[in-house]
Parts: sequence; structure tokens; C-alpha cells
Amino acid sequence: MFFCDYPIIGGEKELPLYLLHMGQHHCQNHIVRTGGFPNNQILYCTKGSGTLIADGQRIAIPPRTAFFLPSDHPHEYYPEEDIWDVHWVVPSGFAHEEILKHLGLTGLRVFALKEINALEHIFRKMHEALRADSVFGNYRASGYLYEFLMEFYGLISEKGTAATPNPALSRAVDYINFNYARRISMDQLCAASGVTKQHLCMLFRTTLGVRPTEHITKRRIQAAKELLVSSKKNTEEIALATGFCSSSYFCKMFRRYEGMTPQEFKRI
Repeated sequence: MFFCDYPIIGGEKELPLYLLHMGQHHCQNHIVRTGGFPNNQILYCTKGSGTLIADGQRIAIPPRTAFFLPSDHPHEYYPEEDIWDVHWVVPSGFAHEEILKHLGLTGLRVFALKEINALEHIFRKMHEALRADSVFGNYRASGYLYEFLMEFYGLISEKGTAATPNPALSRAVDYINFNYARRISMDQLCAASGVTKQHLCMLFRTTLGVRPTEHITKRRIQAAKELLVSSKKNTEEIALATGFCSSSYFCKMFRRYEGMTPQEFKRI
């Protein structure tokens, strides 16, 4: 199979992230770009094998291997077999570089992917959206592009995939979800998760980017926001119902994380 989708870019160019183009070549040919490609690219192989040459390196690209090529980065790649099935996605949009940077995609990178079924499913949805609707298809495809990037991030990240988080972390988060209205100690979290305090703090920091205590506070604020919108409870009652030690501390934390007071949030 071979296809290359080049959607006509209209209003979606105002989006923070949209699909510039994408494609698949079942028998990928030899590509030499001495000046690189003008856009960032994510490529991955599903069958066969090839070789990538960049930065003076000769890198094998077997099945379930992805590589990121930054814009204007000289490179060359070619097949080692008759079949070398390569897929590529080219994102754009005023925020796409910041998104790629957040995902760790800032320079030449090569990744071994444990499995690609979910990635392939999203890739197909992007392609089908473009082919099914020549007017608004790229808006839908651009929505799938974000889903594609998040799935890709899960596959390449040392943090593990979003679908299969660390079991100890999952147990700790579940414990917080069921007990946020009560006092939660680190000893209780460690007992629920089955790991040491140091290991649990590392799991929260590397996967969620916060300390356990901060995640507890954010979970309480999440519950408080729901009560502010759906109930007639006052600030003190909501603070008590969501596990805060006082209404003043609740208001302080709410302003810190939401940038406004609970009363201002309720009026939105």
C-alpha cells in the first residue's frame, strides 16, 4: 500500500495543532535529504527493516521501531528488504513545537515500540477522516493527531503507557480517589501501594509531575469544583466535604491552582 495525504490547509492553520500531511509506503524507497525536511516528522516501521543514516550514525530500523526527524535535519534512509512498511505523520500548528518538546521530541530520536496496534488504529482514523470529508476532514484528523501524539508518548516514554500505568501508582491514586475527603498520610499511601515512600514519590514525580501530597490537593480541588457547580454548599461546607482542614486553607489552595477564589469560580 502507498498513499500520501496532503490536505488543503484552510482555517485549521489557526489551530495550535493540526495535521500537515501523512502517509504510508509498504515498499519504502531510498530517501536522501542532504538539507533535511522542512517540517518535523514522526515515522515508524511495521514490517521489514531498513537503515537510517543521520548525525554520522547508521541505525537499524526493524519492525516496531519509530524515529523522529526534526525539521531541516540532514538524513538518509533506505530499505534492507523488499518490504519495508514505513508510516509517517507531519504535525504543524503554532503550538506543535512546544507539544513535541514536552514529549521529548527535540532532536533526532529512535525508539523501540512494544506494540503498535493502538497507534495504527489512530493512524487509520486520521487517514479515513481525510478521505471521507474533503471539507472538514482535516479538523477531525487534527483531533486524532493529538490522540496519536499522546499514544506515541506513552509508547516511547520511560514512564510507561497511559493504558498501563505502574500498578503501585494506580493503587495509590485509587486510594486517594476513594479517601480524599479524609486525612491521608504517606504511611497510608505506602501501605495501599505496597512500595516505600521514596519509590512512591519517584513514581508520582516521574509519571504525574507532582508530589503525592500535591496530587491529593489537586484531587480535593477537583471534587470541590464539582460541588461548587452542582450544590448549594457554602465554602466552609465544601472545604469540610473535600478533606481540607479549614475553609481558609481551602481558599488559599484553590486560588493557587485555579488562579481565582472558589466564589469567583462559582460565578463563571
